[in-house]
Amino acid sequence: MSGIDWAVLLGTLGLIVGYGTYMTRKSDGLEGYLKGGSDMKWLTIGLSVMATQASAITFISTPGLAYENGMEFIQNYFGLPIAILIVCVVFIPIYYRLKVYTAYEYLEQRFDVRIRLITASLFMLSRGLAAGITIYAPAIIISVMLGWSLELTILLVGILVIVYTVSGGTKAVSLTQKWQMTVILLGMGIAFGILLNRMPEEVSFLGALDLAGASGRMNVVDFSFDFSKRYTFWSGITGGLFLALSYFGTDQSQVQRYLSGKSIKESRLGLLFNALLKIPMQFMILLTGVLVFVFYQFEAHPVLFNKAAVQTAQESKYKAEFQDIENQHQQFHEEKKAAYLDYAKQPTDAKKETLLALDKKAKSVRDQAREVVLKADPDQSSRDSDYVFLTFILNYLPQGLVGLLIAVIISAAMSSTAGEINALSSTTMVDFYQRFSKTKKSDTQSVNLSKWLTLGWGILAIIFALSAQLVENLIEAVNILGSVFYGTILGVFLTAFFLKKVGSRAVLIGIVVGQLTVFVLFYYEAVGYLWFNVIGCAIVMIVSYITSLFSSKPEQS
Repeated sequence: MSGIDWAVLLGTLGLIVGYGTYMTRKSDGLEGYLKGGSDMKWLTIGLSVMATQASAITFISTPGLAYENGMEFIQNYFGLPIAILIVCVVFIPIYYRLKVYTAYEYLEQRFDVRIRLITASLFMLSRGLAAGITIYAPAIIISVMLGWSLELTILLVGILVIVYTVSGGTKAVSLTQKWQMTVILLGMGIAFGILLNRMPEEVSFLGALDLAGASGRMNVVDFSFDFSKRYTFWSGITGGLFLALSYFGTDQSQVQRYLSGKSIKESRLGLLFNALLKIPMQFMILLTGVLVFVFYQFEAHPVLFNKAAVQTAQESKYKAEFQDIENQHQQFHEEKKAAYLDYAKQPTDAKKETLLALDKKAKSVRDQAREVVLKADPDQSSRDSDYVFLTFILNYLPQGLVGLLIAVIISAAMSSTAGEINALSSTTMVDFYQRFSKTKKSDTQSVNLSKWLTLGWGILAIIFALSAQLVENLIEAVNILGSVFYGTILGVFLTAFFLKKVGSRAVLIGIVVGQLTVFVLFYYEAVGYLWFNVIGCAIVMIVSYITSLFSSKPEQS
C-alpha cells in the first residue's frame, strides 16, 4: 500500500476508536454500561444491529462466494424479514416488560435456573468461538495479501476492539458501529462504481449481468426440493427463518443492541430497518462478486488468488506441475476472453452453451491448481475464493481508496467482534456472577467487574483467533457454527412462549435430544446446514411437549 493508503487506513481506524472511547468515557452505572443507558434511537440501533451481523467475513468472503457460485447465497436471507417481524411482535414486548439485561433471564422466570444457565452456556460457547473466527478470518487474508504478520494482524484488530469496548460498554459499541457501518457502505459503494467503470467498452452494466447469467452466476432463486443443497428457496424461507429468528430473538449480541433503545418503538424501528435493508445489502455485495467474475473474464488474473498458496507450490517439489497448470490457465484465458467478447457483441443460445462449458473447464483448472497446493502444503485449507475481492481492491483501486477499503474490512471485523465480546461479558456478569454472588457490590464495583470480564473475553477471542484454522468458505463457516446451536436455543424460547404447560424437566430433556441430533446431522453432513435450525428447534419443542404429557409429577410453569 502507498503512504496515502496508510494514512487513510490509520486515520479512519483512529477516528472511529477515538470517537467511541471519548463519547462514552463516563458510564452511568451498570445499566449505562450494559444497556447503554437505554436511550438509543432507532437509526443507531438499526446500524448497530446490522454492523454486528455484517462482519469482515461478509465483505471479504461473500463476493468470493458469488465469484465461485453466483447469487444463490442470497436465499439464505429470505426468511429474515419474517423473523424480524416475529421478534418485534413477540420477543421485544416480553423483554421490555420484564426489564431484563439478557434474554436468558426470562428463562429462569419461565422455567428454572438450570434452563437459564444451559441456554446461556450454549450461547457463550457458540458466540465465543464465533468471536475468534470474526478476528481470524479477515486477519489471515489481510496478512497474506499485504504481507503482514498474521499474529500481529490479529492482535491489531483485537486490541483496538478491546480499547473502546472495555472503556464504554454497550453504548461505545453501538456508537462506533454506527460510523463503522457508514464507512463500510460508503467503501462498498465506491468499489461497485469503480468495478463498473473498469469493464470493457463493449460491456454495459446490463451486458455484464447478461454475461454473468450466461455463465450460471445469476441463479438467484432455486425452487427445487433437494435437501442436500445448501441454498434453495425452501431452505431459506424455513431454515433461514429459524436461523434469523434465533439470531435476532435469542442471541445476546443482537438482543443487547435493541434493548438499549429508549422505547419499544425505537427498538422495533431499528430492527425493521434491518428487515428492509439486509437483503438489498447482501444482494449488492453478492452482485459485486458476480461483477468481479465478469471483470476477470477480460482481465488477466492468476490461476489462484491466494499469493501464499501460489508461492508454496512454486517453491515445492511440485513446481513444474504447478507451472504447467499456470501456462494452461494463461492460454485458456485468452480463449475465454474472445468467447465472452463475442457473446457480448451478439448473444445466442449456442454461445451461451460455450460459455458454460468454458466456465466448467476453468473450474477444473483451478481445482487442479488447488490439488497441487494441498500436496505441497496440506494446511493451505481456506478456499481461494476468499482472496478474490481483496485482490481486485489491491490491484485496481486508486491510491487512498485501497486504504479506505482495508479500513472497511478491519472496521467490520472490529464492529462484529465488539458486539460479541460485549454480549459475552453481559451474559457472564448477569446470568452467572450476579445470579450466584452472595456479595453485594456497589454500582461502581459492578461496572469495574464488567470491564474486567469484557477484557477477559477480548483476550479469549484473540487466543481463539491465534489458534484457529478454517476449512470452509469463511461466510459459510460462521453460519454453520451458528446453525449447530441456534435451533436448540430457539426451541427453548418458543417452548417458553407458546407451550405454557411444559416445565423445566421436560424442556431439559428436549434440549439434550435436540442438540445431540443436530451434532449427529452435522457430523454426517446429512442435510444442508440451514435445516439444522428447523430440526433442532422442532425436536426441542416436540420432545418437551411429549415428555410433559407423560410426566408423573406436574410442574409449575
